[in-house]
Amino acid sequence: MRAAIIAHDFGTVFRLARAHASISYSKIAAECDIKPERVGTLARGQGSVTSFEKIVSIADALRIPGHLLGLASRPWESNASSSEPVRPGTTESRNDVQRRDFLKATAGTGLAVGLPGLGGPALGERLGKHAPERLRERTARLRRLDDVLGGGDTYRVYLGEYQRTKALLREASYAEETGRDLLSVLAEQAQQAGWAAFDGGREADATGLYRDSYEAAKEAGDTDLAGNALAFLAYQSVGGDCHAGVETALRSCETAGPDALKLPRGPGHLETGT
Repeated sequence: MRAAIIAHDFGTVFRLARAHASISYSKIAAECDIKPERVGTLARGQGSVTSFEKIVSIADALRIPGHLLGLASRPWESNASSSEPVRPGTTESRNDVQRRDFLKATAGTGLAVGLPGLGGPALGERLGKHAPERLRERTARLRRLDDVLGGGDTYRVYLGEYQRTKALLREASYAEETGRDLLSVLAEQAQQAGWAAFDGGREADATGLYRDSYEAAKEAGDTDLAGNALAFLAYQSVGGDCHAGVETALRSCETAGPDALKLPRGPGHLETGT
């Protein structure tokens, strides 16, 4: 880590932070003010950080002493010996820190159950036409967890949502139109879980979820979501097989079409057509 810092090899710094300190790429991106996809690209050894302002931002976010990066001592370094641990984001209140720690502690033990107003429809019941929209709102609310937690913490929550909707499709009764809407929700939830899996280092799981999302979106006739699923697959592929990644990206554009909405459809905020 020290050698990577001195060499300004921030891709290696990010990769080591995730591997050995369980700091997800989403958390790194949020603290360093870098897009999550850019953090992933750097971690795969592609590109570098040369902007002075961005290097300063990374140093302050990750608490890297200035002298290791050729910078003057950072203002927070004078507080390093205080009894209160220094955390990224010095304006963060104690209550905010406690809330974040609480969320992290409960994420793996049924966090979705503990959030108010997020009850889903029961298995086996007749689903009305508004059920998919309620599930979509639930998915959107759960997506906000990514603002305070990384993929390693949210993966099981998002995966549970995806699996529950899959069970509803299999066991509940509903009209044909409602079934198509449920498939669209399922496709979006699969992308949400897929991003969390990728962010948490579960790349094989992410690939499977993105493919499941594509199939569900295609069955639902939702070209935006189908194209977005392929975009996620393309983004994941370019680090290993650039040619395959480009081919998948082209399929994504063709599937979504020229009039596709450029809307963030997952925690990573990747956009169709970008």
